[in-house]
Amino acid sequence: MTIDLSDYEAGHPYKGHYQSDLAALQQRLDRILVAHILHRRRAVIMFEGWDAAGKGGIIQRLSAEWDPRHYEVWPIAAPTAQEKAHHFLWRFRERLPDLGEIAVFDRSWYGRVLVERVEGYATEAEWRAGYGEIEAFEDQLAEDGITLVKLFVHVTQKTQDKRLRDRVRDPWKRWKTGKEDFRNRARRPDYLAAMAEMFARTDRPGARWHAIDGNDKKAARIAALRIVADELERAVPMTPPALDPDVAALAKEVLGMKVAKLL
Repeated sequence: MTIDLSDYEAGHPYKGHYQSDLAALQQRLDRILVAHILHRRRAVIMFEGWDAAGKGGIIQRLSAEWDPRHYEVWPIAAPTAQEKAHHFLWRFRERLPDLGEIAVFDRSWYGRVLVERVEGYATEAEWRAGYGEIEAFEDQLAEDGITLVKLFVHVTQKTQDKRLRDRVRDPWKRWKTGKEDFRNRARRPDYLAAMAEMFARTDRPGARWHAIDGNDKKAARIAALRIVADELERAVPMTPPALDPDVAALAKEVLGMKVAKLL
């Protein structure tokens, strides 16, 4: 079913116990990463959304309890001169996770059919061809055993404007906002049209989009982390491994632990 972003604008405050619910989700996500390590599975978590929608805050809490040796966050900005010399998907292929790792993309290959389309960085022929290239790329991820989770964080113009004002007022947050944020804001109707087509053409089995109402930050964080946890748990065995008998014997000898309780 096609995603309608107007369905994700209520901004209801989170009604649960935010800190305890967040801690429980982070513990769950920690075990999910361990399961990926143990079973040598790979996953990609990809975020798209408006400027100031809260993607960074979600990613920060998503990875808070993760072992930094087994995940990477890739903030995607305008391509470098080297990246422009390659196909637009090259820089994403270069950042795919190794076995036992998770990669998080803060913005993604969908820039070809969003910002590059709207701002004219790609020709019409290029961004139209991009749909088929993206579909083939995501199919290849699935064929390679990589779990893909796609999230879009949506906020209303009113919410975005408030957050942009807050950033400009706070000297320690000004670095997050540049002229491009205001340029993109001015073209919101064009972006909404591009997003509608993107959802219609790329929300499909094996590569579903998950829209998040980002107008309340706490509710958005909990919703996003639950979606990621649910999707990743479906793709990896969550049973912890048995203890190596030799390790159990050493634990008994060195630490005085009872082997029967360990095995």
